[in-house]
This record gives sequence, structure tokens and C-alpha cells, in this order.
Amino acid sequence: MPIAGDIAIIGAGLGGLTAALALMQEGFRVRVYEQARVLGEVGAGISLSPGAGAALAAFGLGPALLAASLPVPDIAFVHYKTNQLLAGAFDKTAPADFGFAKARHIYRADLHNILLAAVRARDPDAVRVGHRLMGLDETGGQVTARFANGAAASADALIGADGVRSAVRQLMIGDEAPEFAGQIAFRCLIPRAAAAPYLGDGNAVVAIGAARIFNRYVIRGGALVNVIGIARSDAWQQEGWSTPASVAEFLAEFHDFHPDVLGLIAQAPAQSLIKWGLFVREPLARWSRGRVLLIGDAAHPMLPFLGLGAATAIEDGIMLARVLRQGPAFEAAFGTFQQAREARVEAVRMGSILQGQIIQAADPDRDGMAQSPSQNAELFTYDPLAAPLPA
Repeated sequence: MPIAGDIAIIGAGLGGLTAALALMQEGFRVRVYEQARVLGEVGAGISLSPGAGAALAAFGLGPALLAASLPVPDIAFVHYKTNQLLAGAFDKTAPADFGFAKARHIYRADLHNILLAAVRARDPDAVRVGHRLMGLDETGGQVTARFANGAAASADALIGADGVRSAVRQLMIGDEAPEFAGQIAFRCLIPRAAAAPYLGDGNAVVAIGAARIFNRYVIRGGALVNVIGIARSDAWQQEGWSTPASVAEFLAEFHDFHPDVLGLIAQAPAQSLIKWGLFVREPLARWSRGRVLLIGDAAHPMLPFLGLGAATAIEDGIMLARVLRQGPAFEAAFGTFQQAREARVEAVRMGSILQGQIIQAADPDRDGMAQSPSQNAELFTYDPLAAPLPA
């Protein structure tokens, strides 16, 4: 028998909004609480896996998603100095568009706006901003969230979708800080007109260097170039997870890369260039406590080397609604949800670690690429609407 009731979601990111949309479709009254005061354009380009894209299309979002995204082209993995092809293929023409049969690149802010509009179309009051979680209490079959602004909200269950630095996780299991993964990332968005002189090798190129990678591809119909550089580092001294960066320090980190890479970095708009440390956590034995459940990066953060972090958060939201449709109670259903998802997210987590090891070869001049980047199609075609649920 399906479960009924009110559900509070902490975090209005991709996982939280997908969960809200899927749960609303199952008849739940949902309220999403976000600590930010304004939901604006944040993030950069991300990959939308075929399974995640097709699942969102089933909620009626297909036309908007297709219009806002581009099919992922063949990706060329090249030597950082020479641009010599090491793996993959150059794709210098627009790839054929097979809809959601293939992965797609999309600006995170565009995907977020599509999800937010869909949630608000179902309930204009569903998303509450300016609510930073401070406390949780569970009594009498209700979970009460207390916020820094003095507000409190009670629901029949609460979902923590608030990222790798999850306040819900902290309140559930105590003082367990995320661990620095020894990686620092830079990212920015460059207008296509400024980037054009440095895109001669195709639509999507990953330059592989000594303990560093530089990845770039086009988004927003080709109007923007998404740039991300990731470098191994011994320490991250910044307080925030994301801080402004300078072109000079980005150039210094990748000073010996090909002139096309350096040319792109030099075009980075100061207002959009940021850096952040990558953080990880050990897998949790349990993702839930009573009527409180963690999803997305709050439950299973992972490194970005496969580009499936957003997809797994979206999958979580959709699978959660499927599990709750079965019933019979929140506590049992949350355990079933973890059983349904654990093997999948662990495969992606470990695959991301391995991919990083492969494409951050210590010395590509000496070692080349001992292994090819992952071509494991099952990781990318996982379908959250069809994946089996535990009996």
C-alpha cells in the first residue's frame, strides 16, 4: 500500500528538486527548504546521462531539456603538451542528435531552472529559500526541522539533499567532516566567440598531464565553452567550498600545457572563474535514521571524473518515489531505497576513482595511457524508472 503524508526536503539542488517533482507526482505534499536566499545561476556544465535524461523526460520535461542541452560528442583525450591523441576521437563537427539515447551536456543552471519551474508549476509555494537548517527532532511519527531564521517545519519524513557538506548528515551522525581528496579544481565559462581560436581540435577535448587534467566542451547551443581544470594538491587552505580564482593562478597551475589550453585560460572571465577543493567521505553503513533519509552527495559523494554525480542524484529522487509508492512505512521504505541504490552508487563511486587514476597518469610522457578511459556503458545507461526494486 503506498505511503501518504507530508515530506520536507532540505536542499533545492538537482537531487532535491527531482525528488520533490517525483514525490509530488505520487501525491505527497512536499516542501523544499534551501539555505540560499536567492536561487540564481550557479555551477557550470554537467553531463546528463541517457537514463537520467529519459527519466526526467517522462515527467514532461523532454522538450525543455532537449532545447537546453547538446549531445555529448566524441571526446578526444590528448597529450597535455602536444595535443597528440591518446584515446577517444576528435569530433570537429556537430554530433548527430539522438535525443536521450546518448548522454547530453547541459549548463547546470539551465537544468536547475527547468526542474524548479516544474516543481513550482505543481505547487507555487513548494520551495522556501533563506532556511538554513540548525536542528532536527523526531517525535510521535513527525520530523521537525528548526532553521536559523527562527522558523520550524514538521513533516511525516525528511530528506537530506543538501550536498557533500550536508547539515542533515551532520545532525544524524555527528561530527564527521568530509576529507580533502587531494584535488583542486578550477572552472569557468567562456563565450564561444572568445574561445573560438583555441577550439581547433573539436567540440570536446580532455588534455591529460602529469597529475592534472584540463577538460573543455561547448554548452548552451554552442554559445559557451565549459572549462574545468583539476590538479592534484597536498592541501586546500580555503574556508569555503568554492572561492574566486585569478587567471594568473590558473595559468600557473597549467603553465606547461598546450598553447590552446593556455589561450583558453587567458580568456576566462574574472567574474566566473572559481576554484574549489574536492572532498570525499567514506560510504555510510546506513543512509537513514528513523524517518530521515540522505540522498545524492549527502549520502554518497563521489569524485567528478566520470561526470555522473548529477545523474546519480537525479536517479535517487526518482527511485525514492518508486520505493515509497510500494509502502508500507517510511522507515522500512528508506531501508529498501538504500538496498535498491547502494550497488549502483558504489559502482559509480569506484569507477570515478579509477577514471581519475587513469586520466591523471603520473607522467604521460613516460607512461602514455596504460588504460583507456572507462567505456562501461552500463554506468551511463542505468534507467531509474526501470531498475529493479528489492522484493
